[in-house]
Amino acid sequence: MSRYKKITGGVYLVLDPSLDRILLLQKVKEALEGGTNVLQIWNNWPAGYTDSDKRLLIQDLVAVAAAYQVPVLINEEWQLLKDTGLAGIHFDSVPSDFETLKAELNRGFVCGVTCSNDLEVIRWADKHQLDYVSFCAVFPSPSAGSCEIVQPATIREARKITRMPLFLSGGITTENIDKLRELDFNGVAVISGILNAASARESAAAYKQALNKNNV
Repeated sequence: MSRYKKITGGVYLVLDPSLDRILLLQKVKEALEGGTNVLQIWNNWPAGYTDSDKRLLIQDLVAVAAAYQVPVLINEEWQLLKDTGLAGIHFDSVPSDFETLKAELNRGFVCGVTCSNDLEVIRWADKHQLDYVSFCAVFPSPSAGSCEIVQPATIREARKITRMPLFLSGGITTENIDKLRELDFNGVAVISGILNAASARESAAAYKQALNKNNV
């Protein structure tokens, strides 16, 4: 049996490691209890964090997620896959050294990439058999950074190009997810909607329910 479940969609939680460590681990456990399907560690490390500090946090998160067979990915810093239990990596853009890093890692790993309105990213991801693509951003959001607003037409065209799981991110709430009903996607990526909620468990479950309703 695989150590973690294949990524097919659902709730994709992006973790901010600058949060208090104990609080973050508690929020993650609650979110997993609520049905979160994927975890990604955003590379927003606290000031002064060493590689050793990163590895310790990674191992703690992997240990929490293991009970739920949920994969834990790292944002950009693929070298951390070498000596941790990370399942894979998420790229913010198409990496220029993809074949080199694959050879250096020399092991299987989950891989996804962020896409905006450039369908060439979708074509690249499909050609290289990535595990998923995440669109940023479908709604304005402070945590989406410099992401441009993704047009619905882009997502529709992406689905014509690939059958891989498509996640949508950026300002998505359980209330506005209904506005995405006409789009063919598999999951949503969330940060504050779960991490800042009074109950990460209830929030993750609410996103899950909204997704299920949206896909009916």
